[in-house]
Amino acid sequence: MTAEIILAYFTRYGGIAIFVIVLLEYLNLPGFPAGVIMPLAGIWAAKGQILFPTALLITVAAGLTGSLILYFIGYTGGDFVLQKYLNKFPRQRPAIEAKLEWVRQKGSLGIFVSKLIPMLRTLISIPAGISKMNMAKYIVSSALGILLWNLVFVGAGYFLGDMLLRYFI
Repeated sequence: MTAEIILAYFTRYGGIAIFVIVLLEYLNLPGFPAGVIMPLAGIWAAKGQILFPTALLITVAAGLTGSLILYFIGYTGGDFVLQKYLNKFPRQRPAIEAKLEWVRQKGSLGIFVSKLIPMLRTLISIPAGISKMNMAKYIVSSALGILLWNLVFVGAGYFLGDMLLRYFI
């Protein structure tokens, strides 16, 4: 899909399109990377189709929703799935256990920093759920990391819109 098609979805469906696409990205599902979608939301805001704070809020809400879904997957069924996986791939046990221990040791700061690292920012939610991290701390640290990450990308679209649009088209 080109930038024009995505912007047409934004125009037709408004903030719901932004929310759904960003949510799917935060669920780590195949589709569009944040580096494409969020700048386009910023471009859309720069064109006056949506207010910048609204576009940012929608992307943060979508990111936090996706993160919480993955957290709950880890919290409710993660141990079962993890044990099945480790039984099938026992050589992975040390690496996975090290990641879970890292989440336990670093806590909120680890979640915040992880939300700023591509790929890890979506996947860290599952180990946080498996390790039964305090939900309030998880939500706050995730929301702050997501806000900073999304601010960079939506802001880039807003301030560098025309230049980025030529790159994406």
